[in-house]
Amino acid sequence: MSEVKMKGKLAAEASRILANISTNDKNKALDAIVKALIEKKEAILAANKKDIDAAITKNISKALIDRLTLNDKRINDMAEGIKMVINLPDPIGEVISERERPNGLNIKKIRVPFGVIGVIYESRPNVTVDAAALCLKAGNAVILRGGSDAINSNIALTKIISDAIESIGFPKESVQLIEDTNRKAVAEMLCLKQFIDVIIPRGGSGLIKMVVKKATIPVIETGVGNCHVYVESSADLAVAENIVINAKCSRPSVCNAIETLLVDKKIAKNFLPGLFARLKSAGVEIRGDKFIKKIDPSIIDATSKDWKTEYLDLILAVKIVSGIDDAISHITKYGSRHSESIVTSNAELGEKFLREVDAAAVYVNASTRFTDGFEFGFGAEIGISTQKLHARGPFALPELTTYKYIVHGNGQVRP
Repeated sequence: MSEVKMKGKLAAEASRILANISTNDKNKALDAIVKALIEKKEAILAANKKDIDAAITKNISKALIDRLTLNDKRINDMAEGIKMVINLPDPIGEVISERERPNGLNIKKIRVPFGVIGVIYESRPNVTVDAAALCLKAGNAVILRGGSDAINSNIALTKIISDAIESIGFPKESVQLIEDTNRKAVAEMLCLKQFIDVIIPRGGSGLIKMVVKKATIPVIETGVGNCHVYVESSADLAVAENIVINAKCSRPSVCNAIETLLVDKKIAKNFLPGLFARLKSAGVEIRGDKFIKKIDPSIIDATSKDWKTEYLDLILAVKIVSGIDDAISHITKYGSRHSESIVTSNAELGEKFLREVDAAAVYVNASTRFTDGFEFGFGAEIGISTQKLHARGPFALPELTTYKYIVHGNGQVRP
């Protein structure tokens, strides 16, 4: 039996136990993980160093190495994310609706776990911890398949997690990692319908498209973030500048960082020179249209490909637009329905942007970097869903459940 099939079978068995574990016991398991992460921090960092060293040898970009890197702060942040999950209400057993039928039948719609969730992701080892914590709190077993670049980190983290939950009586197979880095393992996982109930890909557009195309299991899409900030003509330019710098530079390798800046033509000459100076000093490569080139001839020419590219790097495409309708039209054509922001002092135009832009998160006068489960108060997240079914935006506990109907009768038969 292959590794994938064996771990799928074990996960299915574990899921039947997890579905009936109390909230208190699930929280104890999560607390055990928190303590283990802190206690085993040096082992985690040692494993992560192997991955970073290998990435440097392969000449992987600095942005991708940033996604791969763990340090004291990031490990502490993972632990804090789990603590937030502990404090969140347990969705399992929640009565979504209840009705009494004329024939006396009582029908309740309640939240229940999916069962087994498969998570396929790329270079970010923090996903290993986030996914495990959320799936466990929602009563699901999880099978993880991270990218080969993070294999040592993921093996170390998964062992720490499974050992921690086993120490308090949970089946250790509740959290498993596919250690085979061959792509055939992913293909097999995507078709393991007898054991896996839903697949969640978390990564770039190539990964997500591949999973959607090849999976025979339901898929929740996440992650691709071709995000925009539109600076409208009435914007406070100092506020706009700070938002753009934060949205591009604070962490360019994540999906809620912006890739394109849209600027109203009325303010472009006043706004862009100072902004470009700050962006350049931060190491950002700017690519602009012909109007941008007139303002700063040193800017690289943008091509049509730039408007649809998720760089995940210190690269920013900049385009002049003739007003809010032009900006919304551009976002509609090129955006990935992730996160979009307008900077404006015109409340009416702000509301128009909120109403007409089709994205999981739409902002007025704020950075797109807030599209995050932790920032939204959900605790650690599985990812940002850019689809409309079954989840949208940062999704955590409630979205990691399905539902069933509980029907109580007293002898009713259908006429």
